[in-house]
Amino acid sequence: MSDYQEVRTTQHEAGRGQRVATFKATQLIWLLLALLEIGIALRVLFKLIGVNAANPFATLLYNLTNLFVAPFASLVNPLSAGGMVFEISSIIAMIVYLLIGWALAQIVYVLFYRPRGPVSTSQTTINDHTPQQAPLGVSRTMTTNRTTTQAPLGANQTVVTERTTQTPGPL
Repeated sequence: MSDYQEVRTTQHEAGRGQRVATFKATQLIWLLLALLEIGIALRVLFKLIGVNAANPFATLLYNLTNLFVAPFASLVNPLSAGGMVFEISSIIAMIVYLLIGWALAQIVYVLFYRPRGPVSTSQTTINDHTPQQAPLGVSRTMTTNRTTTQAPLGANQTVVTERTTQTPGPL
């Protein structure tokens, strides 16, 4: 006698791929914004503590951030004492870029996000049963397909469809 059971479960949800893509796009916006903010913050710190501008890392940082700080450079004169400079315009640039990044993330979310739709779960169960004293090759197979569709949270709607087929083996 041998018993065999196989269960396969699949789920399908409309709009899931688009939600994942929207999430990834907003995460990319936040990542790029964070890198820009860190660069400008390091620039403010380096200028504030009077880092040697001839240092290769400081030169690279200043050159990379100049492109983003340049539109704000003439807003406020920097405060300086000795070799230290406090760039208020860089802090203003950080605030403006933060607002722009937030607005971009919100625009992507509003334009491309799709609310969660119904989730359809399909489960197929295959039972194969061979009686103990059955001749070789004689078995009985029963297949059950069960499909469940659930609406998103808040909507109490569940549809269950079940179909069972039995196949006797050769006699």
